[in-house]
Formats: sequence, C-alpha cells, structure tokens
Amino acid sequence: MTAQSRIIAVLGPTNTGKTTYAIERMLGYRTGVIGLPLRLLAREVYDRIVAIRGPSVVALVTGEERIVPPRTQYWVCTVEAMPEGMGCDFLAVDEIQLCDDPERGHVFTDRLLRARGLQETLFMGADTMRGPIASLIPDAQFVARARMSELTYSGAKKISRMRPRSAIVGFSVENVYAIAELIRRQKGGAAVVMGALSPRTRNAQVEMYQNGDVDYLVATDAIGMGLNLDIEHVAFSSLVKFDGTRMRMLQPNELAQIAGRAGRGMKSGTFGVTGEAPPLLDEVARAITDHRFPSVGKLQWRNPKLQMGRLDALIASLEQPSHDERLVKSREADDLRVLKTLAAEAEIAARASDAASVKLLWDVCRIPDFRGISHAEHASLLNSIYCFLHQSGQIPDEWLGRQIQRIDRTEGDIDTLSKRLAFIRTWTYVAQRSGWSSDESDWRSQTRAVEDRLSDALHERLTQRFVDRRTSVLLRRLKQKEALLAEVNDKGEVTVEGEFVGRLEGFRFSQDKSASGNEAKTLRTASIAALAPHFHLRADRFYNAPDTEIDFTEQGGLMWGEYAVGKLVSGPEALKPQVQAFVDDVAGTEVAEKVTRRLQHFIDRKVALHMEPLLNLQRDETLSGMARGFAFRLIEGLGLIPRADVADEVKSLDQEARGALRKHGIRFGQFTIFMPLLLKPAPTRLRLVLWSLAADHQEFPEAPPPGLVTVPSVDHAPAGYHLMSGYRASGTRAIRIDMLERLADMLRSEDSRGGFEAKADMLSITGMTLEQFSDLMQGLGYKAEKGEREKVKVVIAVPQVANEAEAETPKDVPAEVPAEVPAEVPTEAPVEVPVEVPTEVPVETPSEVPAEAPQEVPAAAPEMEVFYTFTWGRVRQQRSADSRPRKDGGAPKGKGKGKPRGKPQGAGNKAQNFSARPSKPEKKIDPDNPFAAALMGFTKK
Repeated sequence: MTAQSRIIAVLGPTNTGKTTYAIERMLGYRTGVIGLPLRLLAREVYDRIVAIRGPSVVALVTGEERIVPPRTQYWVCTVEAMPEGMGCDFLAVDEIQLCDDPERGHVFTDRLLRARGLQETLFMGADTMRGPIASLIPDAQFVARARMSELTYSGAKKISRMRPRSAIVGFSVENVYAIAELIRRQKGGAAVVMGALSPRTRNAQVEMYQNGDVDYLVATDAIGMGLNLDIEHVAFSSLVKFDGTRMRMLQPNELAQIAGRAGRGMKSGTFGVTGEAPPLLDEVARAITDHRFPSVGKLQWRNPKLQMGRLDALIASLEQPSHDERLVKSREADDLRVLKTLAAEAEIAARASDAASVKLLWDVCRIPDFRGISHAEHASLLNSIYCFLHQSGQIPDEWLGRQIQRIDRTEGDIDTLSKRLAFIRTWTYVAQRSGWSSDESDWRSQTRAVEDRLSDALHERLTQRFVDRRTSVLLRRLKQKEALLAEVNDKGEVTVEGEFVGRLEGFRFSQDKSASGNEAKTLRTASIAALAPHFHLRADRFYNAPDTEIDFTEQGGLMWGEYAVGKLVSGPEALKPQVQAFVDDVAGTEVAEKVTRRLQHFIDRKVALHMEPLLNLQRDETLSGMARGFAFRLIEGLGLIPRADVADEVKSLDQEARGALRKHGIRFGQFTIFMPLLLKPAPTRLRLVLWSLAADHQEFPEAPPPGLVTVPSVDHAPAGYHLMSGYRASGTRAIRIDMLERLADMLRSEDSRGGFEAKADMLSITGMTLEQFSDLMQGLGYKAEKGEREKVKVVIAVPQVANEAEAETPKDVPAEVPAEVPAEVPTEAPVEVPVEVPTEVPVETPSEVPAEAPQEVPAAAPEMEVFYTFTWGRVRQQRSADSRPRKDGGAPKGKGKGKPRGKPQGAGNKAQNFSARPSKPEKKIDPDNPFAAALMGFTKK
C-alpha cells in the first residue's frame, strides 16, 4: 500500500446506493477488484460493468465460474475468490458487516484486515461496523450515506390480502415452496429466489417479477444481500431461522437488511409480517425504520498464516486462537473438519508427507460441500480427488466424465433438479482449479453447459408449479386496459393472448376447471371480454350449417357436432316439439335468437321426414266420421295403438272407412293397429323422444338396437315404453309387433285346444330358442307342457369290401355319413351304423351289399330331446268389453259355437276377430320322421 492509498468505509442502511458508488469509483481507476457476498450479486455487478466497458476488460471469478479475458482490468469476484497480491489500483468489499457471520465471517474479517488497493480501498456495509473498523483500522475514513426513501412498518397482513409488488420472505425451502403454492392459487403465481439457485435460474425468476408476469416474489434472506429489485413491500413469514447449528430469533439488524429491499431509489417502501409470524415489537419496528442498531461486537477470525510443512502443523495453525480480544476464533468450518477427517486416514497421511502435498490436500479440502449429503460422503469424494491429483497430477478424464454424465439429466421435479444443480456445482468448482484436469477449458465449458441445462429445467419446473402464467398475463393486460386477443381452434379450445383459458362448447364457454378463487374470476372476465366477436361468427356458421351437422340425442339433446347447443321441450302437440338453445348470456340476444331459429328449423324437418305417414294422415281432409276420429287416435298414439284399447272403434269401422285408412298404410293387426313405415329405426328413435317429451319424463328411455326381432323386456320401464319402441312385452322378452302379427298368422292354422307343436318357421321368425319361445307363448296366454322323447335316428347298412382298394362310398349317401367299419366287426358281416339323415335324402342300399343278414353293432344309450306342447290357457284374461271369460270356465265367446277357432285370444283380443275357418285335425308326428325333433309342440290353453 502506497502512501497515497486511502481506506474508506461507506456505511449506511439499504437503498443508499453504496454498491453503485463503489462501481463508479472503481471505473475511475485503470484497474480494480470488487468482492461481493453472493455469486448471484457478483453476476449482477459483472453484467452492469460489462454493459459500460465491454466484456474484453472485465473478469468474473467465483467458486464455480471463471471468465478472465486476456486484457482484464476489472475483477468482479465473490469475497472468497478475490485474488491476492494483484496490486490493483482500487479494491472494494461489499456487505462488510458479514465479518460477524458465524460461517463466513472469518473470510470478510481477513479482507478487512489484509486486502488493500494501491490507491483506494473501499468497504461498504451497515453502520453497525463503524466501531470495529475504527478500532482495527485507525486511519480509515467514514462516509455516511442516508437512505434515499422512507421505510415504514405496516403491521400484519394475510397473504390473500397482500398487495402487488410484494416480497414474502421465508427461511427454509419448505416454507418458501408452501407460500409460493398458496400465492399461485390465490394471486396467479410468484417468482422464487433462493441463494441455492444458480445465477441463470435466479435471473430468469427475477425477470418474471421485474417485467410484471407475476406481482409477487417469494424468497429467502438471500434478497437482503444487495439484489436490486422493484419491491414495494416486504413481509416476513417467520422471525426465526436455522443458522447451521440451531434455530434462533432474527436480530433487528438482520430484519432491517431484508426489509430495506422495499422501496428503491426515491420510492418509499413498507414492511410487515404475514402467515405465522407474530407482529414485531414496537422497539424492533422503530429500530428498523430509524436504522439504529447496536454496534457489531467481536469479529470472526481465523489465522491466515498457515503452516504447510506438516499436516499436524497445518491443523494447529488453523486452530490457533487470536491474540486480539476484538477478534474471536471462528467455529470449525467445513474445510477444517474434512481436513481432520482425511488426516486421520493412513493413506492420506502417508501421501501428505511434504509441503507441496499438504498444500494440495488443503486446496482439495476447501472444495465447498455443495451437495450437503453428509460429512462422510463429502470426505470420501475429496479423498478420491486428492488421491488422483497426488498420484498423477490430474483427475482422470474418464472418471470426471462419468461423474458429470450422471448429473446431466433434466427430467425430474424441483427437488431432483435442485440436487443435481448442487452436485454439478462441485464439478464446476473442480473444473475452475488450474491444473486439476487435462483440458481445463473443455471441462469448464462442459460443466457450465450442464449447469445451464439444469438451470433452465429448474426455472421451467418452478414456473410450472408456482406460476399460473395465463392468469398473470391476463391480469397485466386487464390492468393495462388493452384489447384482449382470443383464438378458438377446431377443437373449441380458447386461448386468450396465447394462454389456454377453456373451451367454447357450442355457444357456452366452459372455463378451465383447474382455476379457482381469484384466478377463476380473472379467467372469466378476460375470456368473456375476448370471446364476444367469436359468438357472432360461430352463430353465423351454425345458421348456415347443413342438417347433417346437427342431430338430436335419445335424451332430447340437440347436438352440433360434439357440442350440445340446445334441447327439445314439449310443444302444443306431440308432433310439434319446441327447442331451447344453450347460449351464454354474454353472447347476446341476437346470437341466442339465431341459434334458436336454426334448431327449430332442424327439428321441424326431422319430424316432417320421419313422421310423414302421420302428418299425411293428419292433413287428409277426405277422412270423415269414424275414420277421422280413428285417425286422430292413431296420431295421438304416434302411429301405434294396442287393438284392445280401440276394440269398439275398430268394430264400428265399416269397410269403406277401413279402406280409406289402409290407403295411409295402416295395418289392423290382431294385437296392434300400426303403420309399418313408422317401425323403422329412425322414426322409432324420434317417436320415443316425442313421446317422452309429451309424457314429461325426467329420463327418456332409449330405443332398442335396430334389426332385432326380440329384445329383453325392460323392468320398471314407463307404461307404454315397449309399444312406443315397436315391441310387445311377452314374458322375459319383447317381440317386434310386425313379427308378432306374422306369428299370429301362423298360429291361426293350428289346433290350439288339442295342442300343437311349433314348426321350425315359428322359431325362425322369432329367432328364439325353444325355452325362450315357450316363455313368449306363455306371455301371450298359452300353457306349456314340457316333455322328453327319444331322438329318431336313421340306420343304413354299409357293406364290408374284402379288398379295401376297391371300397367306395355309395354315391347316394351324403359325404358326411361315415363309410368305414370298425376293425372289430367281422369282414363278412355288414354293419348297420346309425346316422341322422334328413328324410328328404333317399338312402339306397348299394347293389354290391351281400345278401347275408347284417350283424348289428350294439347301439349306445338313446339320445333324448326336450319338447313343449302348448294349449290355449283357461286363465282369467283382462276384462274388456270384447273379451270376457265364461263363468263356466270355458273358452271365451266368439262368433262361432263350440270350440274356439282361429287365432288365440290374448288379453283383450276378441274371438270374432279370429279366422272363422274350421280347425284342422290334430297332426300325427311320425316317429320315424327325422325332422320330428324340429317340430316343437304347442296346444292352445
């Protein structure tokens, strides 16, 4: 230090411009070096100086980063990385009050006592250092700087009521994450700043806050160290912290260091508490606002004169106490602790046998424990590094590459990426050490690239978890009262200013369900404001859309593609349903009216298309009298009426009236009066919806699958459902009414009193098994009697040919009849093999069969078949005007006398409607007929 060198202490509270003053002073000299407490702050100051002087003359040196141009004039460093003995014109150390820090204080104390610039030395920090500096450096000059803005205490406030541009401070990672998550849900998101973040991640997070993407910052006490942010209010979520050994209360000067970040430049700021933090005591709040704190007492110190000759001498020099009562020996730091651990190992002790080896070991022990896993793990890693360096002078590239490759992965959550970033910092620090690797430049670029990738990934995860970017963007645009730009893609997804906010489902906006609270209100406000023109454009497109793009559901919904745009409601008549459009109120009455008109046009055309036979019947003015009245009954029944319900009307119709009605396709069946064209799937589907609307059903029953003759009966179905579906329930199944009429035509020719068995055609038209058909017939009023008999088989004789080569299958025998004879049968005896053959196929005995009597093979047990015989049941039928059981239990009365003829009488069916033809005599079933098994028997009850 020359005679002209000056030592100046610039002291004062936060927001006094001390760091800016130091930068200006350094740039006034040809060379200079400035030491800063954090890697983050060092990077910020480096960027500021580069912006002024350019990168070619500015160096950045931290434990994990080293940028040193060939013509460096200005060095920006962390305090631990400040170069010694460079002889720079200017030297500055920021946040000098950290001389009192239990962990790092000895480093700042060493710089205070020994670091000097050739012409000027500057120490910046809190006014609490005035006493120690004056005592240790008598010739130091003091410059007091006053705060440029006012700082006031605002008391306690809930996070939910925290005003924008606020920083909430926590003292643990878990606390920071919990607060950030809460703010995301209530306020749209927050940036996160912690000392463990890499500069790249921290800068990205701070940028979100600074440019207004988020209005809140959640941070640890790292923001108290010189980071210049646009903060208006600082809120403490806790007043205690873990200092590395124990939980303790924060001192007023520590609170002031953080609270002072509120208000920058001439803008005043406030501070307070939130969450579980109790209100500050009045005297503490006044001390912070007035910037009056007790002076720092003793400074942390560690002997800078290290003995490198032997391990024990090095350890002893590090543990040497200070002889100055103003300096107190610092507690055992991590580097000294790991040195003692390694020195206790025989191999390390053997290697560190000379001064160079001891110095190398000490350099290795100074690698910070960035990983923080455990002391043993850290010592083991340093053991490996030292052995490599001591043995070969360098760390093997292959080994170093494996360590880095294991970390170079960007998948995982926030905690996983944070751990990887801590791990890569170790190798970034190692790569910065001169001579420790074969290609320092390459390893530095590799570790820096890995750190950058991990930093970007961590920033992305932090943003995903703690920032709802869409809410932040929309809030900013709404505050700025700018016109919001909305876009709707083909899938109906709505984006406002590029952020997804929900879906436009038809003409109703469905907001993203993940939003809640204030976030949901913001989304709704922004979305509706931006969607107004889209509602009109969509309404125009819908009005001009073809009917093929619109459809109705079986529950009465009206669909446009995949979106519900309305529903059917009952109208003045069943064939005149009305529509109710689904349109948001914000779309306006013009859009709602246009959608309603288009939907009404659609359903009117559907009714006209599928219900045309009924509408033609309704418009036919030639019908009069009983025919016209019957037509109205059929229209009210939507084309289907049980015959029992209109028996008197049918009886009253003359042949002319029936002919006029048959011209419209009306069929007078034995069970149902119906219009066959309306039994098709499309009219059936529409009829069920119209019927459900007219009946005011809360839930509409669905139409049966098309093309089925029978379907299972629906339990607990509303009255009339099966009829409206085009079916009649009978037993456990329901049969389509047109197929039931065909079956009735077949039964008309059967003897239902003496009993009959079903023909194959009866089963064929119903598509049922024998048991299902029996259940159907019983549902129609028949009795079923189950029987069992032997299945008839046809026996043919097959000759045995002596010469197998000449054996041939008889030409008249079907190919599936086996012609081979079992080996145990004598060759001279013909064998009769039982084979089931249709009776229509003639079976002839080949001419070559010998005349000798054939020998029969013993037959297996006879195969049995089940059959049912059906008779018309004398069960009491539903009483009606045209069908009353006789008191003597006989058959219902008909036009004829004696036994009933023709069709069976179901519930409500009249005997006089049956065929008047005499019944045929009972058919005899030939036991030798191979089709006997297919003739299931039925007799009328």
